[in-house]
Amino acid sequence: MPRAGTIWLRSVLALAASAVLLWLATVALVLVAGATPRVQPADAILVLGAAQYNGRPSPVFRARLDHAIALYRQGLAPRMVFTGGVGVGDTLSEAEVARRYAEEQGVPPEAILVEREGQTSAESVSAAAALMRAEGLSTALVVSDPFHMLRLELLTRRAGLRPFRAPTPESPIDRVPGQRWRYVLRESVIFPAAALIGGH
Repeated sequence: MPRAGTIWLRSVLALAASAVLLWLATVALVLVAGATPRVQPADAILVLGAAQYNGRPSPVFRARLDHAIALYRQGLAPRMVFTGGVGVGDTLSEAEVARRYAEEQGVPPEAILVEREGQTSAESVSAAAALMRAEGLSTALVVSDPFHMLRLELLTRRAGLRPFRAPTPESPIDRVPGQRWRYVLRESVIFPAAALIGGH
């Protein structure tokens, strides 16, 4: 093979190897972020929305809400912030469903802030951060599934908040290994895109 062709091939292989190593490192970061909570007192508990069924939180959403309510009852934050817009075919926003559920569990209405417009994590976090700043709140215990923690930390910092990871300890997603890995691998692709170009 001509020398130029050999150099080109080595360059392509080196680039491919670097891409694979970067991806593996991102997978590791997603796993580590989800496995290392940083639960401590904060201004608010920020809960990312998930699917709801006719006004009832899905099992994944309910696990997030139950964890957030437990943190609230421990006195780790005086306010709760629920996020999530109206999904296709729905009439209620995820955030509204969360608000109703929390109030049914004894959380006082005055302790709750609701962001009802976000259709993506980035939109929800940005809107929730604006609500929090208006109330003089700047730190948040961020509640979602473990696979979500790395990206949410990036998004909340970008939105001007100081986040503390509070992953759901018993998410239904984590009970199914294949499903858990599907979400982890998905995050390993979404996170670099969010870091480089924003959104998501």
